[in-house]
Amino acid sequence: MTRPYHTTAAFVPLRKKAALVRSAKRRRNGVRAAARSGKRHARRGRSPWRKAAPVSHRRRRMADFSAAHTQELNLPDTGEIRDSRTDQAEESAYAKGFDAGYKAGAATGAEEEMASLLPPYTILPGVSAKEVMEAGLQRFLPRLQPLLKPEEVHVRLEQSLALKKPLSVVRLGDGELLALAHDTVLPLAHAKAAGPFLTRAGITLPDYEARERLAEAVRGADIIGIPASRLPTYQGLLFPVLRYYGIGHDPHRFTISTINYALHEHRLLQPLLRNRQVLVIGNKAEPLAEVLSASGVHITGTVAPVNGFRDVPGALAATAQHTFDIALVASGIPAVVICQTIAAELGKVALDFGHLADKLISGELTYDDDAS
Repeated sequence: MTRPYHTTAAFVPLRKKAALVRSAKRRRNGVRAAARSGKRHARRGRSPWRKAAPVSHRRRRMADFSAAHTQELNLPDTGEIRDSRTDQAEESAYAKGFDAGYKAGAATGAEEEMASLLPPYTILPGVSAKEVMEAGLQRFLPRLQPLLKPEEVHVRLEQSLALKKPLSVVRLGDGELLALAHDTVLPLAHAKAAGPFLTRAGITLPDYEARERLAEAVRGADIIGIPASRLPTYQGLLFPVLRYYGIGHDPHRFTISTINYALHEHRLLQPLLRNRQVLVIGNKAEPLAEVLSASGVHITGTVAPVNGFRDVPGALAATAQHTFDIALVASGIPAVVICQTIAAELGKVALDFGHLADKLISGELTYDDDAS
C-alpha cells in the first residue's frame, strides 16, 4: 500500500470523545500509586500530605469545570460500574454539550479563518463570515452538481415496482465511508480512532474482505445516497473513497444519504408500500413489521438477525425463500451489500431503511397511511 494518505482531504485530526473511566480496579491502582508517591516523598524527607502550590487560574478553571461536569452528570464516587441506563444518560448529556461546544467552536473558527484572509492592517466591520461565504458561493454556483430529489427517487422506485424490475437504493454515511477508507485512503489506526461505533454498525476493523464486498456493492448499486455534510468523516472521506475505487459521480445515481427519512417526510414512502408485498430485514425486523402492519402494510416475512457481515450469507439465503415486491433493510453497514445483492441476484427492489426503523418503532416518527 503506497497511497500517500496525507494527500486526501480526509486526513484531518478528528474529534475524539474522552472516555470516563469508573472501574474499581483503576481506583485501587490509584490508591497504590498514592502509597508509592508517599514512600518517595518520605525518602526525600518530605511529607506526602504537604499542601500543593497554588495552581494557575487556567488550571483552577479547568478543575472547577471538571467538578461541575461531574456533579451535573451525577457521577458516583464509589468506583462502581453502573447500569446501561446511566451510561446512556451520560452519553446523551455529553452529546448535547459536545454539539453546543462544537457549533460555537465552528462559528469562532470561521471568523478566525476569515480574519486570516484579510489584507494586513485592515478590518471588515459589520460583515460576518457567513455573509462572506454566501457572497463567495455565488462564484461557484456553476460548479454545483445536482442530486436526485426524493420525488425523483420515488418515481424510480415506483417504476421498478410496477414493471417488476430490480432496483437497489443504498446509503453511505460515516460508518460505510470509514469501512471503505481503512487501509486505502486512511491509515487503519486513524479509521479505528474515528469510528469507535463501527463494531455496533456491523464491521470490526480491520476487515478487508468486508471492505471489498462493500466497495463492489457500491459500484453495482442503482441509487447511492451520499452525505451532505462536509465534515472530515463525511464528504471529507466521500470523494477520496470514490476516486480510490474508481466510482464516478453520475447525477442519475446519487441522492442524499438521508433519502430514507426524506421519503417518509415527504409522504412518498406510504404510497410506495401500499398494496405491495414487503419483506423486512434486520435485527429489529419483527417490531418494525408490527408497526407497519398496524398501518395496513402487507408484510410477507421478516429476516433476522444480521449481526455484521458474518450474517450476510445467511440473511440472503433466508431472503430468497420469501415472496416479496420490496425489501426494507435496516442492518447497519451490511445493508449496502444486502440491498445490492437482492436487486442483482433476486431481481427485486431493495431500500436501505437505516435508523428510520428505530424511529418508527420508538414512536418518535409515525407511519400513517391516509388510504389505509
